[in-house]
Amino acid sequence: MIVRAERPTTDLFIRDVYAVDVRAGLDGPVDVLVTNGEITRIAPAGQLDIEELDGLTLVNGEGLHLFPGFFDPHVHLRIPGQGYKETIATGTASAAAGGFTGIVAMPNTNPVIDSTAVLAGALETARKEAVIGVGFTACITKGMSGSELSEMAALKDLGAVAFTDDGKPVADAQVFRMACRYQRLTDMVLMLHEEEPSLSGGGAMNEGAVSAALGISGQPNIAESTLIARDAAIAGYEGARVHVQHLSARESLDAVRTARSQGIQITCEASPHHLLLTDEACRTLDTHTKMNPPLRTETDRQALIAAVLDGTIDCIATDHAPHSRDEKALPFEQAPFGVTGLETSFAACYTELVLKHGLELSRLVELMAAGAALVGLEPPVLAEGRPADLCLVDLQRTWTVGEGGYVSKSANCAFDGMELQSKVVLTVSHGSIAHADPSLSLDSTSDPEPTNA
Repeated sequence: MIVRAERPTTDLFIRDVYAVDVRAGLDGPVDVLVTNGEITRIAPAGQLDIEELDGLTLVNGEGLHLFPGFFDPHVHLRIPGQGYKETIATGTASAAAGGFTGIVAMPNTNPVIDSTAVLAGALETARKEAVIGVGFTACITKGMSGSELSEMAALKDLGAVAFTDDGKPVADAQVFRMACRYQRLTDMVLMLHEEEPSLSGGGAMNEGAVSAALGISGQPNIAESTLIARDAAIAGYEGARVHVQHLSARESLDAVRTARSQGIQITCEASPHHLLLTDEACRTLDTHTKMNPPLRTETDRQALIAAVLDGTIDCIATDHAPHSRDEKALPFEQAPFGVTGLETSFAACYTELVLKHGLELSRLVELMAAGAALVGLEPPVLAEGRPADLCLVDLQRTWTVGEGGYVSKSANCAFDGMELQSKVVLTVSHGSIAHADPSLSLDSTSDPEPTNA
């Protein structure tokens, strides 16, 4: 179940914008009419004859690109219980600033989302605060303890979109096997944080030359890859469908490819920070470079980029994990894992993957929305009669991350201070303007003002 707050819609006439959407067969300049929350008409630029402009908000799309709204399957909204880090209002506004019209929230909250009562509360809050669509995952195990399965069937019936103990692995193989059986019964994907605890040993960063130089305990690549191999084998035996979250190591890619060659239903995601940064960034002990799984080596980073280019990676996911300034001000080994990323995801990937490594723009747009399919949803598409979930992007604009602050309640972004190219200037979710950059001129032809978040 995807929920959002009821918000006023804005009828839009977007003129002369370059639309890119492989699923809709679009790659060229168009005019787009949005009315009553839907895409009403799409025509080649200059060929959309609108007889009555009264009540429409005009958007000059010249020099801009139009994409279907992005969808992130891996976001921490921190509600319930951790509103000092993020709220559903601030988290969804942050997502909208990054071009997202749908996200999936993780259940490692306080309390964790392992019961229908907690899930019902989260859904109710989202119905009041979310400026874009939000789906909620529920825990695989009660209390994220790894020992006893949650009431998966009841949680599905209430509206959970997937199951995960994200932040922790399901270390017990028999418990995971039983979860796979319930996955088949519910047809709800298991999203997996893959980390073998006996190998990761509580390491604060990647195990390698940098951790050795700093004298900080590290996590080896095999802590991730061995658990992927185990879980893939169990999932294959039980006929279950699993998804590997925030894959970071080259050995993990080998494990996924091997599993797929055996017919196992396994998908995987990559996060922008693992595609742009390495553990060399940790030498300054900046806690904005501390996340789990950790930043790996340049060899791992290049392997991940190659995996995006060859199709091994199924989608881009931010693992947006906000923390307060006080928490991230702690010494590196004591500070919590996690970085924000919703506002920078597309720009980071465009700058690195498209401009530097030749990824087709249309493929990046696909990867930014492909996470919807993981939870049984059709990704947003630029087509007549479909909900108006879309974003406008200025691909030529360069900007410095963090300059002017963040929309998110937290500022622990790994790209802080980095110059990126491309900027989301407008995000529309189900016909409601969820984000409008001050640089964009929205010309209303009548008195009502558009609703900006």
